Amino acid sequence: MLQLDHIYKWVTSGGRRIFLLNDLKLQVEEGEFLSIMGPSGSGKSTLLNVIAMLDDFQEGEYFFENEPIHQLKQKKRTEIFHQNIGFIFQAYHLLDDLTVYENIETPLLYKKVKSAERKALVADMLDRFNIVGKKDLFPHQLSGGQQQLVGIARALIFKPKLILADEPTGNLNSKQSDEIMQLFRELNQEGTTFIQATHSESNAAYGSRTIHLLDGSVQKI
Repeated sequence: MLQLDHIYKWVTSGGRRIFLLNDLKLQVEEGEFLSIMGPSGSGKSTLLNVIAMLDDFQEGEYFFENEPIHQLKQKKRTEIFHQNIGFIFQAYHLLDDLTVYENIETPLLYKKVKSAERKALVADMLDRFNIVGKKDLFPHQLSGGQQQLVGIARALIFKPKLILADEPTGNLNSKQSDEIMQLFRELNQEGTTFIQATHSESNAAYGSRTIHLLDGSVQKI
């Protein structure tokens, strides 16, 4: 599904390069459930942002379903992202001026889904995550855990080929966390490819493969 070859991403500070990703190589097959582990600052979130085409990189090649992402203009990258990838952000990234309902509906608008189908799909997500009663609230009126659930619902609603999840259960209690990870496993078994960044050994264990990052590189285990 995707291949990263010799990816370098850095920032310059005081005239020296600080590498966020350092000669990173990664291949992910369709239908995989990949867990990415590593200490804070190891590059997990940066890697997910690069895979999502939200962050640029200075050197290397990135192919997504044989498309050379490193050669494409930003408009085309954004189009590929909206058509194929659901992203569960660690910091939620809900739109403050939209209600819960409208936040969850947003990916369907990008895909030009008809109104009646949008209503049915959003209703299903609200029910699945037990947030029907929150549908008319705005993000600032929700707890962290509730915002997390809305973010997960938004990422899953259009049945993307690839789900990227950055600490997807970080603000959920243990029961909610287990339920979400079970849901991810079921979706993966139905064919959705998952890549999650996590500090949690138990969450990582849901994956079919685990890699460890350190200083922006995949470590050999």
